[in-house]
Parts: sequence; structure tokens; C-alpha cells
Amino acid sequence: MISTTNAYVRRACLGVCMAGLAVAAAPTAAQFRVEISGVGGTQIPVAIPPLRDQAQSGQPIAEIVRADLTRSGLFKITNSNDALDETTPPLMSYWRSRGTDALLAGSVSRLADGRYDLRYRLWDVVKGQPLMAQSEAAQAIDLRSAAHRIADNIYEKLVGDKGVFSTRIAYVAKAGSRYTLHVADADGEGAQTMLSSAEPIISPAWSPDGRELAYVSFERQKAVVWVQEITSGKRRVVANFRGSNSAPAWSPDGQQMAVTLSRDGNAQIYLVSRNGDIVRRLTASSSIDTEPVFAPDGVQLYFVSDRSGGPQIYRAPVAGGPVERVTFTGGYNVSPAISPDGRYMAYISRQGNALRLFLMELSGDAAARGLTDTNDDERPSFAPNSRLIIYATRLGGRDVLMTTTLDGGIKTSLAVTQADAREPVWGPFVH
Repeated sequence: MISTTNAYVRRACLGVCMAGLAVAAAPTAAQFRVEISGVGGTQIPVAIPPLRDQAQSGQPIAEIVRADLTRSGLFKITNSNDALDETTPPLMSYWRSRGTDALLAGSVSRLADGRYDLRYRLWDVVKGQPLMAQSEAAQAIDLRSAAHRIADNIYEKLVGDKGVFSTRIAYVAKAGSRYTLHVADADGEGAQTMLSSAEPIISPAWSPDGRELAYVSFERQKAVVWVQEITSGKRRVVANFRGSNSAPAWSPDGQQMAVTLSRDGNAQIYLVSRNGDIVRRLTASSSIDTEPVFAPDGVQLYFVSDRSGGPQIYRAPVAGGPVERVTFTGGYNVSPAISPDGRYMAYISRQGNALRLFLMELSGDAAARGLTDTNDDERPSFAPNSRLIIYATRLGGRDVLMTTTLDGGIKTSLAVTQADAREPVWGPFVH
């Protein structure tokens, strides 16, 4: 049977929240702090000076951009306090002497209608040429989002891949005896409350279009799977069968969900429609099968089972077929998360008495590698560009959210006060 010695792992393996569940609450003033440990050698040197007159906007726009780019692990930020605007070509020899490859220059001005006009230019310092010029008008309340978009544009121009700084995360908060489901920006700012309850909330899962969240709530004194619309707050029950209903996972097309149900005895995985009708049973074993997650192509389903004696990760065709074991190193491997590009699987592995985040490539024979040295890691989730992982852990006696690069070199923690944070999940790109 799957061990239940640790409350967090018990929740992860069984998809069921126990009375002592520690989950998260995040105030809207939360802020990631970047902790660099063992950075690799492939970083692009970028200077992000303050935008001219950005102080009048009330938001540290350049600082937000710097934090975003630093968190990605792909940039080395050159410090500068000298504001530069987009209209004057910079002195390239000076910036080259500082080892800078790219430079952002811009300005902020107030428009007659009260909005702020953000203009910026990205320079190739090595060639002495502009790489990009953009402008946008934003309300004061949207200036942080505008800063994230600037970071996304810089990231895409210099890396050739989409940035994730404008995406959102969801997580659960526990402050006192209150549980709260939050949606926030990818840097933890701008948290909005989706649901607040005196009963536990666990296992949030974004729909592929980013318009809905599925989650498990105990407000009916049992585990029930709900789906809630982000903008309207409208909710519907999609799994409230006899026994426990838990661990929702959306199919890539958003039309179905895999859920763990104990309606027929042991916890097994079922496919249900968006409206909660059972489509079919996906696993049929005498073991506990839980924590389903779809591969990005929707063909394979990964899940946790104790059919080999201890919890391990398996995969099977969604259409039916033989089950294949995926993890073999270690006696306790749970909480699979598949990267959106299908290359990697993140999961939690017990190492002695520690629960740590691991990463493995799904093709080839490369060994899985540990990304952390903490002891209570939980619930990994990939950024939509597959370049970062968010997860929960425990630091300084508190539950916190962290992000890490895929090499484990740069980690960021979401600093919250008077609250514990758990159950993170990274939202998709929204078009």
C-alpha cells in the first residue's frame, strides 16, 4: 500500500486532503525573491536601467523586468541606476566595456486620459543596432502586467522562445483555519481570491484555455471535484460520487478530465466529461491508482500506483493498453508533472527521510536528477514554455512556493507573511 506517514505525501498519493493539510495563503503584496545557486555559463548579459520618469507611474517597471529575466536563469543582469530613454542612442562603447550584450532603454509618460504611455527599445550592444521597439498604453492598475509583457518581449527576442512572465499561477493558502484558492501573476503579485473556505481545498488544475480551474473542495464534508470559471466565478460539480473524488487532470483538448474515484472500492482513475458524466474507467487494478496527468498529445496518461509494492509512476495509453512502469530508482516516487513540450517529467522522490524534486527525460537513458536539497518538496508543475518548474516546499518552518530552472541553478521563493503556501500549478499561455 502507499505509505501514509507524511501528510503531504498522503495527500499527493491518494488525492485526498487529511485534516492536518497545510496549504497556502498569499497576500496581494507577495513578492518573489531570487536566490541564485550554481548558475550555469550560458547567460545573456543584459542591462535594464530604470525607464525615464518611471517613478511617476508608482511601479518599479525596470525592477520587475529585471526580476522576471533573472528568474528565468538565462540572463545575467548588469546593474545600472542611470535612466535611459528610447529616443537617444546609447553610448555603445561604454556598455560593451561593461560586458553587456543587450540594453533596454525606455520612458513612461502620463496621457491625458490618465493612462501611462510606455515606450522602450532593445539594443544589440555588440552590433550597435536596435533589436526591437515597442510602445503601449496601460492603466495604472495594469502597469505590472505591462512590465511582464516587456520582459516577455525581451525574452522572446533574445532567446527565440515565448516568455512566461505574463502567465498566471494558482495555489492554495492557509491562514489560521481558513483555506483560500488564489490566482496570481507568475511572480506571485496581484493575487485574486477564487474561493475561501473553512474546509480544505486541494489539487487545483488549469483548463488548457486558462478560463477555468478544477479543484477538490471538502466543503460538503467529503472530497468533491469542482470546476470554476476564472472571470465569472461560476462553479459546477463534476465529480461527487460515492466515496472520494479527487486529483482532477484536464485532457489537452479541455473536453474531459481524468479523476481518481473510490466509488467501486480502491482508488482508481476514471475519465469524466466536462459536465461530470463518467465516460469510462481508465485503470482496473487491486492497487491504489491516483494522480493522473495527460501527456501533451493526449495519447498517454501518467499516474501513481502502488501495484509494485510501493508508490511508483506508470503510464498507459488513454485508449487502453498495457501499463508501463516509468520510475525505477527509489522506493517512493509520486506527483508526476509532464512538461508541455513532452520532453521531461518532474516528480517527487523520497530520499531517505527527505522528499525532493526530481527531473527525468522521457526519452533516452539519462538518469533522473535531483533539483533540490530541501526535505518537504511537493506538487511540481511546469511553466507553459517548459523552462521552469513551480513546486511547494518547507523553509524556515513555513510552507512556501518555489520556482527552479531545469538545472536547479536558480531558485526563487514566494515570500508571504502569516500564511502557508501549497498546491501550486502554473497556468497555460492564454491567447
